[in-house]
This record gives sequence, structure tokens and C-alpha cells, in this order.
Amino acid sequence: MGEMNLKMLLESQTLQRAPFPVPMGWYFVDYSENLKPGELRNINCFGQEWVLFRSEDGAKVGVTDPYCPHLGAHIGHGGKVCGEHVRCPFHHWEYDVNGWCKKIPYAKLMPPVTKKQAVLRTLPTIEKYGMIWSWYHPACEPPAWELPYIPELEDATGYTGKRRGSWTANTCIQEIAENGPDVAHLKFLHNAPMIPPVEVSYDGALMNIDIGRGYIVGKSYGPGLNVMRFNQKNPATDQPITATMISYTVPVTHAQSQMNMCFRHVDYAAGSSELAFTLKQIDHMIGAAEGEESAGFESVDFIVWNNKRYRPNPLLCDGDGPILQFRKWFKQFYVEVDPTQV
Repeated sequence: MGEMNLKMLLESQTLQRAPFPVPMGWYFVDYSENLKPGELRNINCFGQEWVLFRSEDGAKVGVTDPYCPHLGAHIGHGGKVCGEHVRCPFHHWEYDVNGWCKKIPYAKLMPPVTKKQAVLRTLPTIEKYGMIWSWYHPACEPPAWELPYIPELEDATGYTGKRRGSWTANTCIQEIAENGPDVAHLKFLHNAPMIPPVEVSYDGALMNIDIGRGYIVGKSYGPGLNVMRFNQKNPATDQPITATMISYTVPVTHAQSQMNMCFRHVDYAAGSSELAFTLKQIDHMIGAAEGEESAGFESVDFIVWNNKRYRPNPLLCDGDGPILQFRKWFKQFYVEVDPTQV
């Protein structure tokens, strides 16, 4: 026998469940329909609490740090939306969605810094796909890419589907995303009939993935948005059918993630074989299709995610998917903050 690799055998004693900070990127905050004009509430994501509000006319949405730059009062407890601004409850200082102080009701002269820059941290926030999205960057840098056009969510006609869900996973967002290139687990965890071939390519913040030679074709736009299209032929007509799963996971903390998904498909006629087949495709995506033995992520993935620890030096074999390439791509989303600038 050769010399024992004691470091490998004892490595598990130092492993962490989530050894990464929250990665930068665009993230889902809520569905637009859930935030009414003039509404203000506290939310938790990206490792801290924030204040989410909508202007009284409904046109603007803001996500701000909760503590007023004046004397530190929590804006989300007793604060109020005034026109396009959010108002601190303590002395009624007002801020716009970009964090600029717009009003101090008793000041004869505004503090000079308020003329030069935003003084309350806010997240760049837009509404798209019927959802509220915020850009998170630990060093407050502006968005590095734009959210894409997704026809299934943006075209006025042609698509439908109201099914959606949300699940909490006690792991970091990278571990969830790594399931994509890890195709071997599909057979052994999900009971798929085989390990499908996989091709992955990268272009900046974009990851392209093809699983099963066109069966699942997906794009990841940074850590927070994935569009996966499942392609099969309808056995009744031998015509191709595509059902789409859009996932938008949010890092609540560095070690907890909120998985969100919605499912869309072509607006087929009621009672048609096309509609019946595409709805079965969607059931298959989550492992709930009648007559199938595959296990969905809800029943098996969470058991793994909630109890595993991240192996920075994994012991891989030739049948594993391109896991190391994925990790190299994902690394770009972790940002070091210079402590001297804080």
C-alpha cells in the first residue's frame, strides 16, 4: 500500500456548508402584483434586511438600506411613502429610489454631501417579466449586464401558464446552480434512465447548457436567472413541443437560498393533445408526472442540499459532468470588498 493521504481523509473536519459570500447579480425580489402603490415593507435578502417600497403613483420601485443616514432610525418601521420618496419616521427626511436625500423639512441648508451623491444605499431596481428585480453588488457597483428578453414571459400573446412555486434551501446559491452541469446525479438521485450527455459553454456572465442533445436547452444569466426549455415530440402528432421552466433563486444569506420557479408553454387549445402533453412535460420537470418513476427536486435534492458541505477539492471521475469548469465560471460573481474603502 502507498503512503496514506491524511489531508484528504481529514478534510471533512474543516468543510463548510457555504464558504462563499453573496455573489453579485440580478435577483428576483417579488412579483410586481404583490407591491401596491404607496406600499412599504421590510424584506430579507443578500445577507441583510432592506426596505422595499413603491411610489404613490405606482411607477417607481425602490429597495433601500433600512437605516437612515441621519441618526440611524429604521425606515421600515414607521416610515412612509410620500409621492416618489420614502420618508424616515424619526425626522421625516425623504429619499428617492436612488438614495438621494430630497427633503429635510426643517433644514435651511441641506448637508453639502447631499448635493454630490446618494447618501442612502439603494439597489438598482427594475420591473420586468411582471417581477421586481434588484442588482446586488457588495461594493455598490452598477449593473454589469442586462436582463434578457424572454418571449415566454414578455410576449403579449402566444404563451400561457400560471404555475409557479417557491422553496427554501439551506445552502448557497452556487450549490443549487451546480446541479446543471452535474448530469450524473440525474440517474442516481432522480432515477433517470441514463446519464445524459451534456455540453456547456460560457460567455461572460452567460452560461449555455445542452443536456441530452437538445432535450434540455438552457441559459443562465449570472447566478439569479435561468431559462430551461424542455423539448420533446408529442407522441400523438410527432410534432415538437417545448415547455419552459424559468428559475430565479435568491440568496437570502450566504448560506440560505430561496428557490423560485415559474412554468410557461405555448397557449394550446383546451382539450388538445398538445396541451395535455405540454402539461405532462411540466409535471415531469418537478418529478410529478403520472406513470413516471423519476424523483423531482422537491423530494430528493433538498435532502442533499440541506445536509451537504462544499468540497473545494472534489474527488471526481471521468463520468462526472463539467463541474470544475462551472466553478471557474461562477467564481467571477464573487467580489472582494476593499476594507480600506468601507
